[in-house]
Amino acid sequence: MYDLIIIGAGPAGITASVYAARKKINTLVITGDIGGQAAWSGDIENYTGYQFITGPDLANKFEEHMRKYNIALKENEFAVEINKLGDAISVKTDKSTYEARSVIIASGKKSRELGVGGEKEFKNKGLTYCATCDGPLFSGKDVAVIGGGNSALDAALQLMNIASKVYIINNTSGLGGDAVMREKILQSKIVTVFNDAQVTNIVGDKLVNGIKIKVGSEEQLLAVQGIFVEIGLVPNSGFAVNIEKNQAGEIKVNCHNETNIGGVFAAGDVTDVPEKQIIIAAGEGSKAALSVFKYLAQHKFSS
Repeated sequence: MYDLIIIGAGPAGITASVYAARKKINTLVITGDIGGQAAWSGDIENYTGYQFITGPDLANKFEEHMRKYNIALKENEFAVEINKLGDAISVKTDKSTYEARSVIIASGKKSRELGVGGEKEFKNKGLTYCATCDGPLFSGKDVAVIGGGNSALDAALQLMNIASKVYIINNTSGLGGDAVMREKILQSKIVTVFNDAQVTNIVGDKLVNGIKIKVGSEEQLLAVQGIFVEIGLVPNSGFAVNIEKNQAGEIKVNCHNETNIGGVFAAGDVTDVPEKQIIIAAGEGSKAALSVFKYLAQHKFSS
């Protein structure tokens, strides 16, 4: 029986684990990976204390800080069910079942899929959801970035230094995201932007060799060797069946990170807290751990 189980080891989960360790809370962290979305990010210029740092480097700093405390950790393990029975909260994973007196859900978000023909067939065969992870594999090649928000702009900025040609396929009338990022992209000679464009199919042989798009009534095939899907994220909250969520599937929390179930807290991008930023997720993780400390101190448990 742990005092606390933290589900996820992105900025929210790792920060929660550090705060819990400093409060001497007996904690287990269960996660599929370490670093979360921070590890996917490119250049980060707005995380306080670092005027510039890459996403992977910041994720490594987070992990180094967490491991300093020798926190119990289960990697490559995914939560599939969470239930509360009396004072105990059970977390079932794809490998085992664990119990604790409290839980922080910090499972973050995952990439939204396109839902078009060829996507599943060519996943990891030229089609990817992470420019930071896979961009270097496409050096000197023609690539397409699908999306028009900050995630897509970040991917395009990274790929501008790697690929020979970058197409941006955006389904709205103009690019969104930060003005500075837009300006850099629109000034690039190797970037072509297609607005009001829809992806209709991914094509290839053993690997991706093209993407079919529709702009207005005109259909065309772009010859590309890499496709980066950057159309947003969906919360990893499917396992939290009995926990209240909003229409987007985000877990509802109050200002103390409490959910509708006593002893179950949530933090970071999996919640309905506005603005999905690394620094906000980290702050919410610390707040959730402090709320857990108060919860454990104020409750009398039967065992």
